[in-house]
Amino acid sequence: IKKRIPAGKSGSGIRRRGRAGNLQDFYNFLRKPLLRRAKEIKIKLGILLQKPDSAIDLVIPYNEKPEKPAKTQKPSLDEALQWRDSLDKVLQNNYGLASFKSFLKSEFSEENLEFWIACEDYKKIKSPDKMAEKAKKIYEEFIQTEAPKEVNIDHFTKDITMKNLVEPSPSSFDVAQKRIHALMEKDSLPRFVRSEFYQELIK
Repeated sequence: IKKRIPAGKSGSGIRRRGRAGNLQDFYNFLRKPLLRRAKEIKIKLGILLQKPDSAIDLVIPYNEKPEKPAKTQKPSLDEALQWRDSLDKVLQNNYGLASFKSFLKSEFSEENLEFWIACEDYKKIKSPDKMAEKAKKIYEEFIQTEAPKEVNIDHFTKDITMKNLVEPSPSSFDVAQKRIHALMEKDSLPRFVRSEFYQELIK
């Protein structure tokens, strides 16, 4: 006598459930990076709604050559060659700074440079009230967890910076700024000097 298989217990049913489970696992695997990207776009949309003129920054990543910097005096060959070994030489030269910024934008990693520039501007402020206002803006934009342009600093550096901001002073961001400068010099500068645009400068 053949044993009757209860409804829903057939081999094909088991295979269907197994296939569904695999599809669910694959879906979950794809979902995580998509959610991260959606979060990034949501943050940029929030900035865009507040500042319509920043629409140019709302771009889905794609590979392209760095844009040429705004019209500034082109460096001599000797000056450009010095950029290979010194980030400060790049930052002190208007053409170098514009070139470096364009390159970082092409990699969607310009937040470190923007933070460094914001710190330089911050140190020039004389008014205590304006300094406190600028300090709050820098913290919210670059330092706090999940900030729109959060920079990559360790917890120790972040804690020091937060303590310094209790009473804002020209040196409040010094530790964080030095940390970001070191990261750019170690990671971003070598990629910049290997870029096609820089190579064209030194031909």
